[in-house]
Amino acid sequence: MDAARDAALRYTIADGVATVVISHPAKRNAMTADMWRALPELLAGPAADPAVRVLVLTGAGSTFCAGADISSLTGDEDPQALAVAAEEALAAFPKPTLAAIRGFCVGGGSQLAGACDLRFAEEGASFGVTPAKLGIVYPASSTRRLARLVGPAAAKYLLFSAELIDADRALRTGFLDELLPAGQLDKRVAEFTRILVSRSQLTQAAAKEFADGRTGRDAHWAAQAAGSGDTAEGVAAFLERRAPVFRWPTAD
Repeated sequence: MDAARDAALRYTIADGVATVVISHPAKRNAMTADMWRALPELLAGPAADPAVRVLVLTGAGSTFCAGADISSLTGDEDPQALAVAAEEALAAFPKPTLAAIRGFCVGGGSQLAGACDLRFAEEGASFGVTPAKLGIVYPASSTRRLARLVGPAAAKYLLFSAELIDADRALRTGFLDELLPAGQLDKRVAEFTRILVSRSQLTQAAAKEFADGRTGRDAHWAAQAAGSGDTAEGVAAFLERRAPVFRWPTAD
């Protein structure tokens, strides 16, 4: 049986949260060429859907993603170009993104997790960036993103050695935002995404651009804030001790 036939990106929406599941059970959820190609187009849907407030990326079963399935590539394909295009599409997603990680998060899996805004993992997860095992020059954009995330020294350790690190070390380096006990990841992700869904999309969208280093948009976001009514609603809700009903980006 061709294992690639069972490889897919599965996508669902519920309660404002879009969940993308990397599924390739025969290869520990390694990304095939078709999966890399499919991800940017798949992300375009929830990016434009006003019902989606948050995106969660995870892996099927007990593994997040063990990298790229090299056997799925044809001779004329550039595997780095495919991976970088998918990584950049994920990084550019305009709403909060969270990687929910179990098991192996290695190679291309670390690329995808690193492109998310936040990363939660379960105890027992392993992380690695492994191009040095194959003599590959890691993409410049991916290297810079990793260095911004964990710092230059930790990025060099991962890239020079291609060694796996455990979840405790990934948390210490800043690659992870939260580390959960076994069996608690899904509960915590559901709880945290409910919090994100309840917050101001205006605040989140502006903060994401600013934190990611995008410049020249100060006036845009000042105008958005002035016209949205969200600040007035937030203050009123606080004083009235009720949940706010933020309207941006649907405010007239």
